[in-house]
Amino acid sequence: MVSEPITEILGGPDLFINKGSTINLTCLVKFAPEPPPAMLWSHKREVINFDSPRGGISLVTEKGPVTTSRLLIQKAIPTDTGLYTCDPSNANPASVTVHILNGEHPAAMHHGKATTLRCPPPSALVVIATWMLVIHEI
Repeated sequence: MVSEPITEILGGPDLFINKGSTINLTCLVKFAPEPPPAMLWSHKREVINFDSPRGGISLVTEKGPVTTSRLLIQKAIPTDTGLYTCDPSNANPASVTVHILNGEHPAAMHHGKATTLRCPPPSALVVIATWMLVIHEI
């Protein structure tokens, strides 16, 4: 059985980022017969220029059985909003839409759409562990 390579950007199809925060897009390429020789990233269908005057844009790619490409954009600004595409040379591309928020709540939260909220796990674990200790002491 031969598997088709799969490309995905974690957290998609929509990501909500606060203005001034770092945009961290992680693209995974799985089941490719070999790591992709090239990984292109585009924003609004234009290949990203890492030497642009905007600055603060970097890319880290780790090749292996699962190739990981991380696009980091420092200090998000409103013009960073839009469609981002990860396009490996040996697999189909994947896209995600980034929304830059200026203190407002994402519309998806107001209209019943599903969204992913990330909470730092260490604080949740401390609360659970403390609660369990209190119950066991009683």
